Amino acid sequence: MPSLEFKGKQHIYAHHLTVPYRPLVVDPAKSLRPTTADSNLIIHGDNLHALKALLPRYAGRVKCIYIDPPYNTGSQAWVFNDNVNSPLMQAWLKSSVDLDDLERHDKWLCMLWPRLHLLKDLLADDGVIFVSIDDNEQWRLRALLEEIFGEPNFVGTLIYVQNLGALPGRYMTQVTEYIHVFAKDIEQVSFARLPTDEDSSDWQQDEIGYYKEGYGLVRSGTSSNREDRPNLFFPIYIGKDLSISLKRRSADDTEVLPKHSDGTEAVWRWGQERIENNTQNLIVKPHRSMGYQLVTKVRPELGDTFTAKPRSLWYKPQYAAANGTNIINSLLDEQRAFDFPKAVPLIADLIRFANVGPNDIVLDSFAGSGTTAHAVLALNKADGGNRQFILVECEDYADTITAERVRRVIQGVPGARDKALQEGLGGSFAYCTLGAPIDPEKMLTGEALPSWSSLAAYLLHTAAGLSVGGELQPLDADGRFYETETAAWYLFYQPEINWLRSSAAVLTEDQAKRINESGKAAYVFAADKYIGQRMLTDLNITFCQLPYELHRRGW
Repeated sequence: MPSLEFKGKQHIYAHHLTVPYRPLVVDPAKSLRPTTADSNLIIHGDNLHALKALLPRYAGRVKCIYIDPPYNTGSQAWVFNDNVNSPLMQAWLKSSVDLDDLERHDKWLCMLWPRLHLLKDLLADDGVIFVSIDDNEQWRLRALLEEIFGEPNFVGTLIYVQNLGALPGRYMTQVTEYIHVFAKDIEQVSFARLPTDEDSSDWQQDEIGYYKEGYGLVRSGTSSNREDRPNLFFPIYIGKDLSISLKRRSADDTEVLPKHSDGTEAVWRWGQERIENNTQNLIVKPHRSMGYQLVTKVRPELGDTFTAKPRSLWYKPQYAAANGTNIINSLLDEQRAFDFPKAVPLIADLIRFANVGPNDIVLDSFAGSGTTAHAVLALNKADGGNRQFILVECEDYADTITAERVRRVIQGVPGARDKALQEGLGGSFAYCTLGAPIDPEKMLTGEALPSWSSLAAYLLHTAAGLSVGGELQPLDADGRFYETETAAWYLFYQPEINWLRSSAAVLTEDQAKRINESGKAAYVFAADKYIGQRMLTDLNITFCQLPYELHRRGW
């Protein structure tokens, strides 16, 4: 597959692997009633380090990522501050990047490369990433995303009208921006249909009332084959009068089985009971491969919503940048509180399109004014969901604008134009900063000792490639903190240098025998051991000495 070449690529190619792990440190004073370890998060810190810090708890768990990185227009300078271990690279990147920098495109790509790699690691297998951009970098960005996520995982590019008033350009009036859409694994992702704005034409009427044609009853796409949902594969019988039944009533009835357009077996969208109770809400139409197809009737008077596969051109007044500006100004009581914030309806529709479930996670690592959190909270308020947001913002306004906006959205703003915002959308979040890197050399001196939970999560991820939500805690006196059906992990540790130098931090023979009683393979992290390797092998225990083996992988 063709790759995008740019200056500095060889130096940052594996940079995301060398970024140190830093634990998240909650600031209670800036948080808003966080309730659990899996609370919504607002992280103030460099987003490269923040993304690496999230891996032990969130790798492979994020359903939807939206980012709005710097557009690199040259109108506002930015600085590349990643600690790349190359003197030539450091000298090249030390100055700010502006319009006069002829290598600004290369530097911008160097900035995004490691961040996109970490975002991919955080994304769930059925997850989707949306990346906003304008004309300055859009084609380079797509090439970069194709190289990292894979060309087959390209979903499409949304073009949306973001400026109804239009920004005058040198040669043409610019009214649109782009959002590149990529899946982690296109074979596992499924997208939702979005509500459409319908006019008053094309209505039909039956004995119940008015309706329009909705979607076909055959489910197509990921996890829609007979073997995936066998309970949704069954025959439907169509009579000569086009009546519908789940039982054959006469020899003249036509048996209809769900099929894909290529003739392979599919499944129905509805189960047998729902079809049986809603035959009056189905339309029978001729179909080339099945004989007949069934299409739903959408009835607005019953609360049904018209939905459709979204088009690549998004044109709604609600998506305009002016709408985003009006919302944040009304929330923060000042004009120009933040330049060019995205509109809440735009981000909310992206989350809907990504088929984000009521308990899924949404991440924005270029959080800006906090629009993504606002959209998640609004969706939760609308349907009672419990979606979680994670925001990362490196600028100093992370508290005064990003988090403050979210506080007000949660608690309510008296006098706001929107009634929901007057009352508040509800919710909570933990405000975090980044702690000192987990550094084996500094652990030896006691200079930087991470918390027990942070070290356990780090070890589980780096040694076993596992990520779990919530704060890990010791489950017994032997330091067991995680287990599967076949293996268990143990940590002998306290964040005190004197404790680490004491006998309490050493694995003894009695402890090893007790650990072996579980019958599972065991991985024990401790400062030392009072037991020989042969006995450890006999007891099916792998010993990992702290802190020297913090970096080991592949257990």
